[in-house]
Amino acid sequence: MQNSALPGASAPFDLATLVSDPYGTYARLREAGPVHRFTGPDGRPAWLVTRYEDVRAGLADPRLSLDKSHAKRENYSGFSLPPALDSNLLNMDPPDHTRVRRLVVKAFTPGRTEKLREPVRRTADALLDAVEADGRADLLAAYAGPLPITVICDLLGVPQEARKDFRAWTDAMIAPDPKRPHLMKEAIGELLRFFTELIAAKRAAPADDLLSDLIAVRDGDGEGDDRLSEDELTSLAFLILFAGYENTVHLIANAVLALLDHPELMRQLRMDPDGMGAAFDEFNRWDGPAPLAIRRFPLEDVEIGGVTVPAGETVLLAVASANRDPRHFDDPERLDPDRERKGHLGLGHGIHYCLGAPLARMETEIALAALLERFPGLTLDVPREELEWRPSIRARGLISLPVRWN
Repeated sequence: MQNSALPGASAPFDLATLVSDPYGTYARLREAGPVHRFTGPDGRPAWLVTRYEDVRAGLADPRLSLDKSHAKRENYSGFSLPPALDSNLLNMDPPDHTRVRRLVVKAFTPGRTEKLREPVRRTADALLDAVEADGRADLLAAYAGPLPITVICDLLGVPQEARKDFRAWTDAMIAPDPKRPHLMKEAIGELLRFFTELIAAKRAAPADDLLSDLIAVRDGDGEGDDRLSEDELTSLAFLILFAGYENTVHLIANAVLALLDHPELMRQLRMDPDGMGAAFDEFNRWDGPAPLAIRRFPLEDVEIGGVTVPAGETVLLAVASANRDPRHFDDPERLDPDRERKGHLGLGHGIHYCLGAPLARMETEIALAALLERFPGLTLDVPREELEWRPSIRARGLISLPVRWN
């Protein structure tokens, strides 16, 4: 599908190139103009914002609403979820967003995240133990995928016996089979049923987990602004699962590929694991898992980069493009954890900054440190050009990552 840039900024592009050559395509679009109107994969028009300053401003602009009720019906089809899964922070503006986020922060504390550090390392080591003797593995299926789902299930308090189905349902939503679209609908229904039953079980027998704490916030003594609705409670649990799983899977896998492409950095981090924190931020900047921020809808006609975007139309803030904008980052194509200028937007900015950022940081740092420590001979097991990316402009993730270490 061929799309045109704004009048006077001629940079036609094919959506397929945002999968096959995302950073080259974004570079061309940035130079052609700051904002481009195009037709999305759903056949509906949208506005793509490409430059750092505009994207950063847009992420914090209260005139750009996340609430789908402000979308022009003829321009937005959206992703259909039942209300009990849709009443989450990705669809809210203040004051509801402020209220719900404040209540979630009461339960999702730094202390709870820190308590997971040792279990995360044990899980990482166990997953590596399981494949070490084989000498090779699909790192996505054997490591980068199972680790985050285990962590999220531990965090929420999902029983061990339910986790196999849990992962299958989330996979059906994250990577739907175009030949069997009914599987995604079925997975949504199963997840709703599962969370409804799990919340009932946690109410009857609370445990030391995040979901029990969120239920306590929902059922506490507060009134009005100090309470969660039942739909908000259910959809929060769903959001924590969905966002915490998908993004971390691909962040870990993309970071491993970046290290395989930059063996000197791999050696540096193996010798000095304390540098993993700066590397985490640079991996998010250089090749993060979420190229586009969640869609937004102007509450009024809004000027972005000198272009007027009409109220109610769909705005996509291209985080992946902003993170490689030479107007902000020196030599942005270079992977450099020690770069002087920081400020990547891979985890958002403003009131919608990623709630789970500390957990994603801890998981990724531990996953990479354990992998580099265990397998000093880590290398790709297929030619680099044979790696395939998921066919999506909204997610940047590999289909598989075959590696070997002997």
